[in-house]
Amino acid sequence: MGSNLQEQFSDQFNDVVSRLQSKQLFQSDWDIASFAIFFIFIGMVLLLVILVLIRCCCCCCCDDEKPRRQKVGIENMALEP
Repeated sequence: MGSNLQEQFSDQFNDVVSRLQSKQLFQSDWDIASFAIFFIFIGMVLLLVILVLIRCCCCCCCDDEKPRRQKVGIENMALEP
């Protein structure tokens, strides 16, 4: 079992090295599309994480300086019991 796993790993490693040497990393258009979709997904996740961190930092730092909102309008006394 261990030798079979080692052979598979070495075959995949040799395949990657041969692709790098031939400068032909992708075999088909599907490889290119899946690679692009993967990096777009990773980019969106990183963008969302950065936005969350910015939001948290701004809320923590600026929360004390903001005055609280006040209610606007007239209170409806007819709804009181």
